[in-house]
Amino acid sequence: MTSIFCVLRATVTAFVVLAGIIVLFLMYHKSFPSLKCHPSPAHLRRLAKQANLRITPLVTKQPSRPAVTHHTDKPVVLLWFWPEDKKFDLQDCKTLFKIDSCHLTDDRSFYSRAHGVLVFHRAIRDDLSNLPTSPRARFQRWIWFNMDSPTNTRRISGIKGLFNLTLSYRKDADIHVRWRLALKKNTDEDFVLPRKERLLCWIVDSADLDTKSTERFSYYRELVKHIEVDVFNSSSVEFSQGVNYFLTISSCKFYLSFEDSLHRDYITETFNGPLVAGTVPIVLGPPRRNYEDFAPGASFIHVNDFPDAATLAEFLLTLDKDNRAYMRYFNWRRFFTARRHLTEENREFAHAICQACHHIGTSKAYRVVPDLYKWLLQ
Repeated sequence: MTSIFCVLRATVTAFVVLAGIIVLFLMYHKSFPSLKCHPSPAHLRRLAKQANLRITPLVTKQPSRPAVTHHTDKPVVLLWFWPEDKKFDLQDCKTLFKIDSCHLTDDRSFYSRAHGVLVFHRAIRDDLSNLPTSPRARFQRWIWFNMDSPTNTRRISGIKGLFNLTLSYRKDADIHVRWRLALKKNTDEDFVLPRKERLLCWIVDSADLDTKSTERFSYYRELVKHIEVDVFNSSSVEFSQGVNYFLTISSCKFYLSFEDSLHRDYITETFNGPLVAGTVPIVLGPPRRNYEDFAPGASFIHVNDFPDAATLAEFLLTLDKDNRAYMRYFNWRRFFTARRHLTEENREFAHAICQACHHIGTSKAYRVVPDLYKWLLQ
């Protein structure tokens, strides 16, 4: 029995040793690198292309960088037409008015990415053929740019509902353009009256004095029967280029701020000029109350305050002899100051265009006016 037991133990031991050797061999064999060659990445892509598969590289995806463009941080405002071809330096918005809230350009290649397209009304053809033909982006706003009164605004069929912003002299325009009086920082500063060499002046195209029949010329022809008016020809070089404009007005005690048509809010630079120059404006335009929306009532004289031109002339001659009464028309200067408007011919529309830049850069509001002409006549 003992011998049999010894044989069995030797057999089991040998079996266990053999099994261990086999396990170690298998483990060793599995750890060897495979002799099979894997295709290179380029070959793998070629095979995938043949099999119409898409291979995504197993690498961390880097964030894409936007294409480098100019002024990507500012909305683009495209000036579709230069008004009356009067071109100015587009940097004037920043240098003259401290407006730098948009990228203003006249390059039409910017159309598809322009946030605002500024369209000058007078330049639009009757058949609209010179307006943009490409589809308008959802974010894009078209600005109707019109500084003319209803009397002088040409009607163009087809533009109703086309624009969603208005740029105008009108107080209720989306972008209201006016040279405003500003509050004075130092109210203790005394106003010094410029030297006065003339009583009553007017800068106007002298060729129109005897030919035009509009209200301002009719009133002038009646007024000069009772008082002398020094007329300066606006078409002369010195005034068309803005030279001596304010200097001339400041030399007069009174100035004829007569508008070429009478409509609500239609109060132009002809009113701002004498306010800046230290002269009393004699206004002919919308009613006095409308003027008082923009300037103190005691800063000007309205022709409607008098029954006729003869009575106005008599009043001006009386003021000429009463300096204390005359100086009351400048009491507003203790609290307000008037800013010079641009008088150079090529910069006539610069202020309005820069205001459009400011609006697009600071506001996303828009409004569609179904009938521009009806709105203008309100």
